Amino acid sequence: MTLNSKVDILAFAAHPDDIELSAAGTLMKHIAQGKTVAIVDLTQGEMGSRGTIQTRYEEAAAASEIMGIKFRENLQLADGFFEINEANKRKIVEQIRRFQPSIVLANAKHDRHPDHGRAGQLVSEACFLSGLIKVETEWNGEKQTKHRPKAVYQYIQDYYIDPDFVVDITDFYDRKVEAIKAYKTQFFDPNSKEPQTPISGEDFFEFINSRMLQFGRPIGVKYAEGFTVERFIGVDDLFDLR
Repeated sequence: MTLNSKVDILAFAAHPDDIELSAAGTLMKHIAQGKTVAIVDLTQGEMGSRGTIQTRYEEAAAASEIMGIKFRENLQLADGFFEINEANKRKIVEQIRRFQPSIVLANAKHDRHPDHGRAGQLVSEACFLSGLIKVETEWNGEKQTKHRPKAVYQYIQDYYIDPDFVVDITDFYDRKVEAIKAYKTQFFDPNSKEPQTPISGEDFFEFINSRMLQFGRPIGVKYAEGFTVERFIGVDDLFDLR
């Protein structure tokens, strides 16, 4: 994949590890189907209680390799303090026009961490603006053309939100867990001397597992990931629905 390659799915995350926790199985499933995927992290996770900026980059690279992600960008917005403003919207628009995705994945509508809901709104608004011809942007010194994704889907994170649809990720469960555990500084490590956080305990993996089981059960599969939509979605065949 080159720096300006068109992708099928562009996944945005407020922090490195957001994607892994909530949408890694979905991305890996589509990669296995031949779809192209890129990830854009908005911040470096520098306000996290554990680890450093450097370890976050190393962990994100390791997780990307596990998932089969060929390209990952970090916009280096201010963790905890980025705003929904014109400058940040334009940074997102640049990435949308750069990759021209059919589908964008974004953070949850609202969540325990305020960055998540704010990031979801920021990306959603940028997806609309990216389709306006009078919003002018450049990338690598060249004027970009307008592009609006066909759909924006927001993945469900810490707070429970009723999903509008779920994706069966049973076959990718083990690799998803492996990708999450690539963030060694952030999650359970009995030998760690770093501060305890709401996600560093061993029980956090039980929570993640339970959420996937919860989303999978209604459609008759073991594990699933949940998403919400901004507009109602259409199908060609009722028998495609589980």
